[in-house]
Amino acid sequence: MAYSSRFAANSLLEAVAISFAFILLSESVHGKTLTFSGREWSVRSSQTGTSPGPNNWDENNAFLDDQGRLHLKITQRNGRWYCAEVATIQRLGFGRYQFQIEGPIDRLDQNIVLGLFNYPPPDVGPDRTNEIDIEYAKWGYANGKPASFTVYPSVAGRPQTSYQFDLALSGTYTTQSFAWRSNNILFSGQHGHQNNNRLNEYVSWTFAPANAVDVPQSPMPAMINLWLFNGLAPSNGQELEIVIHSFQFTPY
Repeated sequence: MAYSSRFAANSLLEAVAISFAFILLSESVHGKTLTFSGREWSVRSSQTGTSPGPNNWDENNAFLDDQGRLHLKITQRNGRWYCAEVATIQRLGFGRYQFQIEGPIDRLDQNIVLGLFNYPPPDVGPDRTNEIDIEYAKWGYANGKPASFTVYPSVAGRPQTSYQFDLALSGTYTTQSFAWRSNNILFSGQHGHQNNNRLNEYVSWTFAPANAVDVPQSPMPAMINLWLFNGLAPSNGQELEIVIHSFQFTPY
């Protein structure tokens, strides 16, 4: 599939499909590693003009503070914007994935994307399969809905399914999670930092298709990224920093 930075998405599904079409999980794009929440993560190496986006990436835009929290940044340097991405070295399967976030994710600039997801290595499946996404993004639309959940099927040729929603948070601390089973996936967003519960939930969505082939079945790395849709600079011209306080995986 050819990608053009001039692409203008006409729908959420088109935006999601294009935005992840060229994420790579090879050692060629991940070099530096860090230990976060008891797991080893690879950091996307510094490079320019690569997808999603296309964007410039800076491995120094992903780092830990002295409390062990993961910081991801979008920065500007010498007229260029730089993004960040990390991925677990270990592949994780069925279970509950929980991310405790600090940041104004309901008020992100229209060109900024925060992704909490997994993505298939080549031996699991091609692009547009085997993917579970929590995304806070307006996909370039100033008045777009700020968040969505998306599931890609375990085999090629079947459509992905997305749920897009509005939200207004009471603060900058949230808990994002998805509970992945062989035949369904439960997504949840909660006010505050919660732990393996559904307290103060502001959104939930269960994906339970009639055909279980529409649910990913193979273990994959968990990933977190902060990037610019279509490689466009933030419309407000401001850098951004998001803090991930913790990541927890509870296997089923």
